[in-house]
Amino acid sequence: MLDRIVVDEAVRELRPDFAVLVMTAEGLANGPGDQASAGWLAEAAARADADDPHVIAWREAYRAFGAKPQRTRPSVDALLRRADALPSINKVVDAYNAVSVAYALPIGGEDLDAYQGPARLVRATGDEPFDVVAGGEPAIEHPAPGEVVWRDDAGVTCRRWNWRQCVRTRLTETTKNGLFLLESLEPYPLDRLREAGGALAEKLREITPDVRIESRLIGGR
Repeated sequence: MLDRIVVDEAVRELRPDFAVLVMTAEGLANGPGDQASAGWLAEAAARADADDPHVIAWREAYRAFGAKPQRTRPSVDALLRRADALPSINKVVDAYNAVSVAYALPIGGEDLDAYQGPARLVRATGDEPFDVVAGGEPAIEHPAPGEVVWRDDAGVTCRRWNWRQCVRTRLTETTKNGLFLLESLEPYPLDRLREAGGALAEKLREITPDVRIESRLIGGR
């Protein structure tokens, strides 16, 4: 799976400095958020820095493909703005949200078993399906042409690089196998990116001591 994940050349041309640490975690025993995962969120909030240069870099990346970061904020920007009041979702989501806030790093978490084909980061044509819930009902949206999106064979899994994930691949309390995307732009050091990956792996092992974790770094310079 890890070897089949790709970043399209059109995205590399947009941001040659983009790097993503891809992680898989197999054999997870997820569950509702608990005192430990709430503690991770509180600890991360104490380290949150909404003015981290990495947030500014992501705003610039959004503008480069036509998105307005004031309206649809990069995920790390949105998380840092509400770091003191992040709700507990479930243990695994709490883990990666805590690392995202503490390291000022966009992180996507997905249910690997819901994927159809490998993940790839591309610029959208505009006709790809993106499943959401609108007004309490399932609905299908489409990205704007040229928008940077993560997708698989079935459609878009995350719009505007890391803004909003689809319903189909979201992590739930019953997720057994997870896919995590830790995304960076310069001036974010690759050593810090790897450190964040280690911090996430440590939390996932606290949730499930025998979880099987693999990772691969794509891009960076």
